[in-house]
Amino acid sequence: MEHTNRDGQPVAIITDIQRYTIHDGPGIRTEFFFKGCPLSCPWCSNPETVRPYPEIGVYPTKCMGKQKCGWCLKECPLGNDSPIAFDSDDNLLPVIMRDECKGCYKCVDACPGGGLKLWGKSYTMDEMLKLANQDRSFYERTGGGVTVSGGDVMMQWEFAADFLRECHEQLHINTCMETEVLCPQEHLDAVLAHTDLAIFDIKHIDSAAHRKLCGVPNERILENIAHAAKIGTRIVIRTPVVPGYNDSEENIRGIASFIRDSIGGSLVQWQLLMFRKLGVEKLDSLGREYQMSDYEPPSSEDRQAQLEKLRDMVSSEYGIEVAVGSDGKLPL
Repeated sequence: MEHTNRDGQPVAIITDIQRYTIHDGPGIRTEFFFKGCPLSCPWCSNPETVRPYPEIGVYPTKCMGKQKCGWCLKECPLGNDSPIAFDSDDNLLPVIMRDECKGCYKCVDACPGGGLKLWGKSYTMDEMLKLANQDRSFYERTGGGVTVSGGDVMMQWEFAADFLRECHEQLHINTCMETEVLCPQEHLDAVLAHTDLAIFDIKHIDSAAHRKLCGVPNERILENIAHAAKIGTRIVIRTPVVPGYNDSEENIRGIASFIRDSIGGSLVQWQLLMFRKLGVEKLDSLGREYQMSDYEPPSSEDRQAQLEKLRDMVSSEYGIEVAVGSDGKLPL
């Protein structure tokens, strides 16, 4: 999906930019979170990145109310037709955006307390490269660089491919991408051409179970991962292990068999990630419900023990490099 600004320049829709991160790729990195994702995982940690367009999040506890402030309403050019509304107790309600208000966001800029937050800001290529270049000394010292993530960066694959190419050719820095890889193969190839390390998720090896969990089957995902390995991409596989959903030994063995048979020597590491209830506050800000609000996982100690057991099983039976979590140094 291509986006342009009012001047017709290509832009990326970005929800967050994290500097000095060490979790998604080697060394110290700057990570860009692209908006848009084709999956609907119930445990999503970044729900603000799912829809491919900017959204306004609402934080009522930070709002001073219409009577004391009301600047959001005063600045809204839609006047009485404004999507901004308050309940009878002067609490700010979720903003149901309309086509007329997209691209304005004056209400967000006017809010003095942070009661309104824009999820998804437009950045031109020059702005992105300037941000990527700010921490060059850290990249050079630690073997770090830039990571593009999401959501799913492949939802904006054309901009991502151009951006990573410029990171290589203009800035001469390491590049990494994290993606669900549910996309046409030619789109993947365009981005992989400028990617030093790719991080792919495999949430469930069974396609029917994957569809039930994430809303889509997994055949194309697995085909794209196998293709990336075939053309020599260095790959990190991640599996968020959710007790009761995808934590069975059968599923983990199935993923291990796929990694052994279809990725082989292209694998850098397989990371088993502990499930945590994240993203709830962000969903609340968007007026959407957390699908797993009633789910109570085992204690963190029990989950850690389970992940270590699965790691040891895979290591002994399949000889695959497995890590619990994403904090460890990648063996590059």
